Amino acid sequence: MILSRRSLILSGVTAAAAGSFPGLAYAAAGTPKRLVFIMQRGAADGLATVAPTGDPAFAAARRTLADETAGGARLDAMFTLHPSLAQIAGLYAGKQAHFAHAVATGYRDRSHFDGQNMLAGGGLHLYGREDGWIGRLLPLLPAAERDAIAIAAATPLAPRGTVIPDTYAYSRLPRADADLIGRLTTFYHGGPLLQPLRDSAIRTRELAGNIGGNNGRNGADLGTLAASLMRPEGGARVMTIETGGWDTHSGQRGRLGAQLYGLDQLIGALRTGLGPAWSHTLAIVATEFGRAIEANSTGGTDHGTASAAMLLGGGLDNGGEVSADWPGLGAAARHEGQGLRPTRSLEIMVANAVAHHYALDPKRVMATLYPDIG
Repeated sequence: MILSRRSLILSGVTAAAAGSFPGLAYAAAGTPKRLVFIMQRGAADGLATVAPTGDPAFAAARRTLADETAGGARLDAMFTLHPSLAQIAGLYAGKQAHFAHAVATGYRDRSHFDGQNMLAGGGLHLYGREDGWIGRLLPLLPAAERDAIAIAAATPLAPRGTVIPDTYAYSRLPRADADLIGRLTTFYHGGPLLQPLRDSAIRTRELAGNIGGNNGRNGADLGTLAASLMRPEGGARVMTIETGGWDTHSGQRGRLGAQLYGLDQLIGALRTGLGPAWSHTLAIVATEFGRAIEANSTGGTDHGTASAAMLLGGGLDNGGEVSADWPGLGAAARHEGQGLRPTRSLEIMVANAVAHHYALDPKRVMATLYPDIG
């Protein structure tokens, strides 16, 4: 029996359950290339993730949060990586990680939902597009490379387009009340196939919502799941993962450290799970906007502007580098007196990375992924 991965997912059979079917084989695919987009919902603090410890204004602005990066890997004379990102630091040392700083989309306000719409949709105006940048990328790829999936409760904006992606989630139905969930749990209980599927799907939703939970175990499990959906020859070739929990208005030190550790575990498990396919994989990690330069009175940071993004994978040509047209953190250099001033376009960075990964013309990729901008 030969089934495509798409038919497995749509029929409710996950990759983890595929081993229960004797003789099951994946349909062959014609490419080794893989692309993973990881969105950090909530405005991840790039100034703590890739800290500009070489900027003389950093310590004074961050006050009690300035030593968040103590013990982290020194990337160059200016930047230090957060200590929770030990595996990613190893990738950087092996030239399989690149960090871009002071980057942002064209969005300059501070609404999470609006910023996420701009990041995923890739438009010039809020809610101006019904498709996303990944959805517009897929038709540029050979047919065998277009098989896309999203680990999310519903199809996110980024992969929407003419090529319909799959989703891996508990349900696409409206949120059920407690009574219905209890009845379904009773119905599934003890079933040799249905209960494991239900438990796995619910667990998946929990993982993406809190990758730092369970001492990073959530992130590791999510990375393992992602790899299991992409590793087979007939598996997904393009994946979107939306993670939550990055809004650190208070108590940032412990909360952000746990989130970054979960991200580190996710990437580590993804790399391990993909095995040799990691050398053909590009993972992009980005957030809707950054956080304020100054720490607030509750040990957190408020909404800012520019942030840091990551490119990870075995085939980078600029691995082991931090790229930044650094604006400085002094009062006169800030955006509206509060945030890190954007000096580079996140959209251009993404388009160039994707063009290199797939050996496509950068101008064509920019014009396709971001038609309102490029």
